[in-house]
Amino acid sequence: MSTLWQKDIHRGDRLFQFVLRACAIAAMVLLLFMVVNLGYRSWPAFKVFGLKFFVSSDWDPVNDQFGVVSFVYGTLVSSALALLIAVPVSVGSALCLTELAPRRISAVLGFLIEMLAAIPSVVYGLWGIFVLAPLMRETVQPFLGKYLGWIPLFSGPAYGVGMLTAGILLAIMIIPTILSISREVFFAIPRAQREAALALGATRFETLWIAVVKSSVSGLFGASVLGLARAFGETMAVTMVIGNRAEVAVSLFAPGQTMASVIANEYAEATTDIHLAALGAVGVTLFLVSWLINSTARAIVSRSERRGGAGGR
Repeated sequence: MSTLWQKDIHRGDRLFQFVLRACAIAAMVLLLFMVVNLGYRSWPAFKVFGLKFFVSSDWDPVNDQFGVVSFVYGTLVSSALALLIAVPVSVGSALCLTELAPRRISAVLGFLIEMLAAIPSVVYGLWGIFVLAPLMRETVQPFLGKYLGWIPLFSGPAYGVGMLTAGILLAIMIIPTILSISREVFFAIPRAQREAALALGATRFETLWIAVVKSSVSGLFGASVLGLARAFGETMAVTMVIGNRAEVAVSLFAPGQTMASVIANEYAEATTDIHLAALGAVGVTLFLVSWLINSTARAIVSRSERRGGAGGR
């Protein structure tokens, strides 16, 4: 009887292992199929424009002239702005909720913040159009232009929509992701580590900085990368507030466009084969840029973990 029972267990283990492998292979095949299909559809654009597609900022569907530089610029700048705003707010909020706030209040606020991640992006976009953009046009941008207008980043007319507005909206959207993961990272730090810092005479602030934040650098970096991934791929909300103008402008007040937003704006209206192929090439570029940034981030996290040992993990 025991031998039959062991055989059943081994058979179940093998079946479970087979299912897991099949799921992993299916995910890889699906990704490969998407890449191959996207590359096939975009090949006519690469064949016509070659490397010029990656170094040109011209985007003129009427004359069949296409370049992706302005969209790469818009994607990188808006995502960088979002990270610059969201990371300090998220990490500070997570630190407050895990280390300073009462447990009941922390649980309620944490749940409410996580609920923000479930709001559809189009709702964020509508809020951005009717609330954020007028606020930027009437208050924030005139204030920045008055006192910081000598800096090229804050020069030019106040449109309301533009790169700065898109960056702020993206920051609001990725805060729940970064904050939730940061909380889990802080919870994983052993209590003994905090007590050891206090026993050595550290103040409350020094304890939080040395025993909690510094020990969580790799985890916080990973949380930031996940937030960046969502900012990179965000489409509808950014499309509604960024202004949708294909140009490379130094001023953050100027309208711009991202790789995701140009695909959403023009794919349904593209009438020529070369225009469709160019939009597919934009999708390939977005995939390549995302892959490059995520690979670099994973390498940095792995290196940090090897240096930090168990504390870094």
